[in-house]
Amino acid sequence: MLGALPAESRPGGGVLMASELVIHWFRNDLRLCDNLALVEACASGARLLPVYCHDPAADAPTRWGFVRRGAHRRAFLAAALDDLDAALRARGSRLLQLRGAPAEVLPALARALGTGRVVCEAIAAPEEEDEVAALRAAGLQVKTLWQSSLFDPAALPFAVERLPKVFTAFRQAVESAGVQPAAPMPAPETLPPLPAIDAMAIDRHGGSDGGRDHCAAEASPEAAFPWWRPAFAGGEQAARAHLVRYFASDRPQRYKATRNGLSGIDFSSKFSPWLAQGALSARLAFAALRRHEAERGVSEGSYWLWFELLWRDYFRFLHLQHGRRLYRARGLDDRAPPPAHDPAAFAAWCGGRTGHAFIDAGMRELAASGWLSNRMRQVVASYLIHDLGCDWRAGAAWFEAQLVDYDVYSNQGNWLYIAGRGTDPRGGRRFDPDRQAAMHDADGRYRALWGAGG
Repeated sequence: MLGALPAESRPGGGVLMASELVIHWFRNDLRLCDNLALVEACASGARLLPVYCHDPAADAPTRWGFVRRGAHRRAFLAAALDDLDAALRARGSRLLQLRGAPAEVLPALARALGTGRVVCEAIAAPEEEDEVAALRAAGLQVKTLWQSSLFDPAALPFAVERLPKVFTAFRQAVESAGVQPAAPMPAPETLPPLPAIDAMAIDRHGGSDGGRDHCAAEASPEAAFPWWRPAFAGGEQAARAHLVRYFASDRPQRYKATRNGLSGIDFSSKFSPWLAQGALSARLAFAALRRHEAERGVSEGSYWLWFELLWRDYFRFLHLQHGRRLYRARGLDDRAPPPAHDPAAFAAWCGGRTGHAFIDAGMRELAASGWLSNRMRQVVASYLIHDLGCDWRAGAAWFEAQLVDYDVYSNQGNWLYIAGRGTDPRGGRRFDPDRQAAMHDADGRYRALWGAGG
């Protein structure tokens, strides 16, 4: 149980009013820099309590038979939360980590603190919207702010309800209009003081270092995103250091030529894990890209980094436009039949036991490291849907459990795209696995690295 909050006084006398305390609920925005919701929370109250909720639902079995967030994601998240807590403590605050569903623990915390005000980022996915609705139903005043995209929806050259039906039209409209993202905001130098919480009996979430060590022991030293190494750890500090390293190199110029690589650290930007957990904002990545281009010139590679950031935005705006329709079995296609599913084939796919060496190598890399290149994600997703005849939603759930860069918007959008139930004008994408192996793993190195004996 949460204890009662002692009476507090401001310097100069007077009881601190409940309305002057604000809870900032960190969600997928685990950073201080360029965090509009945090800035709003700081400006809204004389005292601030930063909170993160560990929802047990993430550890519960899905309808497909596995937990929603696997060991890799848990360990990468733990590192990000440690980093965030350290950054808050450096500013005289701290991160309060609570175990429980937000709809249960946040109202209880607010009552104990004598406040009803919560500020958080807006997430336009059904479950995340339901969380906010439940808090409001419990009597909390919740202010949500949209901040995860490169562009503010209001800055687009069209209303989000009129978002073009295909990505190319979206990109062309944005580029023709010449709109630019807002500059990223600096991290606040100081934060409002904490309320008196030390005397309160609060169920605090424990760390997960053991999970991190266990995963690292299983992963190959040649993993393409070795998140167990300090340079690739979760959190804002590692994210910003990586951003500096990447744009100080010639890798952005080579990005278009190397982006379909399968192995190694350098073939892609590797921004996505930090973008997904919100340790890095898209606007900060874009600002670094523009500085790089100003110093070294625009190239095909640097343009393609912008291209990928636009794709990320597009999937976010699709959620603002279509909402829960994106989560139906038929997706956006009302004429689509119910997806077929073969549980045995799906289990073989998850375990890297399909019998196709290229597919199995990809699935073993994913299970061992929590990472898969963009090219392999498309190939293995296509194989599950179009070759094995399985439900695309099962594949999306497996990626959610495994990927350290899981992002609800991009994951849902990409699986719908491959399944032909989203916005792809071709009605789905099938990648011939034999042709893909010949094109991208001609020497068989990737298959050897992640094969049965790898």
